[in-house]
Amino acid sequence: MENAPLPEDLRRFVLTSIPSVPFLEALLLLRANPTQQWHCASLAGRLYVRERTAQALLEELARAGMAEHCEAPPHDCYQYRPSSPHLRERIDALADLYARHLVEVTVLIHSSLDRKAQQFADAFRLRKDS
Repeated sequence: MENAPLPEDLRRFVLTSIPSVPFLEALLLLRANPTQQWHCASLAGRLYVRERTAQALLEELARAGMAEHCEAPPHDCYQYRPSSPHLRERIDALADLYARHLVEVTVLIHSSLDRKAQQFADAFRLRKDS
């Protein structure tokens, strides 16, 4: 299998817009059936996470403009609804890339998390040394 590099625009999108693998998995679940209403319990069951974690993921997706609260009752649910056609295209491209390069995308997300953790640790060390 050819190990082509990830397209730069999608690399940037992952690094700036996808904070974790569970966030991406939740996004892809919502995208797979855009008319489905997702409650924290249903998402938790599909992702094998706690309901509190699923609720946080749904809220994060909404803040990112990738999902919205359901219009009709019950209002404690979310649906896939990107805030712009451009964002929808990015998510579609990422879904396709993730299906073909799961390991590479996952490593990229983790490398971003590792970098953020190191920056936090470095900032703490600088304050402590000052």
